[in-house]
Amino acid sequence: MRKKIIFSFLLFSGLAGIIAAQPVQDKAQLEKERKEIQKELSEIQGQYNKVKGQTKQTLGQLSILNRKINLQEQYINSINKELRNIDDDIYLSNLEIYRLQKQLDTLKTQYAKTVIYAYKNRSNYDYLNFIFSANSFNDAIRRISYLKSYRAYREKQVGVILETRQLIAHRKEQQLGRKEQKNVALDNQTKQVQELAVQKKEKDVVVAQLKSKEKDLSRQIADKKKKDRDLQNAIVAIVRREIKAAEDAAKAKAKAEADEKKKADDLAKKNKPAENPTTKPGTNPAITNPVITTTTTTATKRNEPAKKPESYLDLNAKDVALNNKFELNRAKLPWPVDNGVVTMTFGNNKIDNTLLTFDNPGITISTPSAGAPVKAVFDGEVVGVYNLGDGMAVTIRHGKYFTTYSNLTGVSVSRNTIVQTGQQIGRTGKDDDGSGGQIDFILMIETRNVDPKPWLRR
Repeated sequence: MRKKIIFSFLLFSGLAGIIAAQPVQDKAQLEKERKEIQKELSEIQGQYNKVKGQTKQTLGQLSILNRKINLQEQYINSINKELRNIDDDIYLSNLEIYRLQKQLDTLKTQYAKTVIYAYKNRSNYDYLNFIFSANSFNDAIRRISYLKSYRAYREKQVGVILETRQLIAHRKEQQLGRKEQKNVALDNQTKQVQELAVQKKEKDVVVAQLKSKEKDLSRQIADKKKKDRDLQNAIVAIVRREIKAAEDAAKAKAKAEADEKKKADDLAKKNKPAENPTTKPGTNPAITNPVITTTTTTATKRNEPAKKPESYLDLNAKDVALNNKFELNRAKLPWPVDNGVVTMTFGNNKIDNTLLTFDNPGITISTPSAGAPVKAVFDGEVVGVYNLGDGMAVTIRHGKYFTTYSNLTGVSVSRNTIVQTGQQIGRTGKDDDGSGGQIDFILMIETRNVDPKPWLRR
């Protein structure tokens, strides 16, 4: 019984430690996420404050508002997660307190039985009679040891009862702290929901004003689509040129190897001793001269068309190493600008309450002001520097991966320049409003566009 009680106490204590540690980890993670969201919200609010007072409503203003609302919703979701964790913790704490209370009741009952037994046999005569009634000296020693163990067991029971009481009190104190945290989180949730409602009203005003100027908005979108189309065509042309160059190099290498092998084969045949033209009657020339069969088979294999590789940009050792390194840095690439926020996301973007949509080939990043340094996100080679009319663009090849930085000024690299991660390649140009800086950042795997944001450091 004693071992069972002690084991139960240790088991409940272990469970208590696990339950107590988990919410702390979750809370730390949620707090980290919330700080990141708050930082981005602060940055994007600064961007919006610069265009908020302008009479001319633009696509950029709406994009910033949409991004701000999206971040606000993420922030509220983070608070909701914390509230769920707190509720789960309080529920588990209640279960633990209930179990500990039942354990304490059992311990008290067991201890009461030992006290009653000790009271009934409290005289020294009973103890002496128990010892001296032993059959032998060794039996008497064992009885003395039993009495000592029994006394130690009672003392242990008292210790376990006191520890269990302290544990219950500690859990109740923790529970009060979690309830206080819940009240703070609920207040914050109410405040953030109200802030979200204000932002949505503000957005409705901007959307209504934009809708009243739908022709102007359509022109803005048409301009963006044309710029994106011109940019995409320029990038695809560069990528195809690089693929063709890699293909030509691969074929030239294969031809050189084949020519070298043919020369070696011809030399081997030339130096080979002449065959005996006389064959014995009744023999098969194909058997007596196996070289004919072997030569025919080799020629057939040589004439088979070579299998086309999946990618010519993943053949040579340099490209293979670069591709592997780039893939390993997914979600770890540095941002192309410091203090930038994404105002237009990758893929389809729809203008609220209108039928107007546009497809963004990358992400649009805004900076507090024009002229902010733009940096390469990875090691590579500059394969294109070109003017799109209202700004410059730079395309860098990283094996089969291509990154493009558009709407640049002050480009500081040229074609065939080898760049390193974090090296400045230019500066941000002005955004559509002229109130800040902006670049379009595009990531392609050969000719296929992919969302660059999951590749950037979080």
